[in-house]
Amino acid sequence: MAIDNQVVINRKMAEVLAIKADFERFDEWVQAFRESDLKLVRWEDLKEGQAIDYALVWQPTTGMFDPHPEIKIIFSIGAGVDHMLGENVLPKGVPVVRMVETNLTLGMTEYVTYQILRHHRFMPLYEQFQRDKNWKEIIQIPASRRNVGIMGMGVLGTACAQVLKSFGFRLFGWSRSEKHIEGIEHYHGPEQLHTMLSYCDFLICLLPNTQETNHILCAKNLMHLPKQAVLINVGRGSLLVENDLITLLDSDHLSAAVLDVFQEEPLPTNSPLWNHPRITITPHVASMTVPETSAEHIWTNIKLYRLGHPLTHVADMQRGY
Repeated sequence: MAIDNQVVINRKMAEVLAIKADFERFDEWVQAFRESDLKLVRWEDLKEGQAIDYALVWQPTTGMFDPHPEIKIIFSIGAGVDHMLGENVLPKGVPVVRMVETNLTLGMTEYVTYQILRHHRFMPLYEQFQRDKNWKEIIQIPASRRNVGIMGMGVLGTACAQVLKSFGFRLFGWSRSEKHIEGIEHYHGPEQLHTMLSYCDFLICLLPNTQETNHILCAKNLMHLPKQAVLINVGRGSLLVENDLITLLDSDHLSAAVLDVFQEEPLPTNSPLWNHPRITITPHVASMTVPETSAEHIWTNIKLYRLGHPLTHVADMQRGY
């Protein structure tokens, strides 16, 4: 972990970073912060009355921070912060920093690119042909004749778009507000959503979980996709109306879906999604936080705070991202 230690300020006592996440990987976090002057503590090992300066958390609980009015920054271990939303979960006035780091972005880019290419090259059909011992060719469609739409043009969406652009796909983006990104035909706001969807042979959803995005992947909206389109949801499970998806797949309006996130996780064993022949399921692994590189993001923000500089990637908790 490359760290500029010139901005480390000498202290009589080390500041404490308490971690409530990745319990099994705690030793990896300790190793990742080896060049910092922080003391790392498992949240579960905090002693009564022990002060903490910073927290790295996943799914904090109501009142968890009440004994720690001295806390300066709360870091999310994931890219989203919806797992922190809830009444009396977060202390007022304490900044929440989203996880934005290289490996998290690369992981999502790899996953999305793989799934797009897998369906672009008809691999699910060829896998079925193999099982049936059926020697059959499918005429290949050039990438330049395929339209890929991305809902959510933040850090992850933009990174995915840049990689997919290199294959020659025509790219469309949609987000809450207007954006201008070279090589991407961009749409914004609810009034332009259906127009964007109408172009998409493949739809990637990377939206955060907010009141505005809840159940945005519903039949009313997904019906605007061209027939035989493929849906890839790597945003949040709350974005998708699962029964609507099954209906659209069974009616052949959609040809396939790739789901990495779900309304309830782990996905219940009695969910009809498990056995649907046109659905690919992965257990929320499209992108995973890596301690070695994530520590750099956290440590950089702590150093900025110590110097009185603005933090990077602070979440707007009113918007939910």
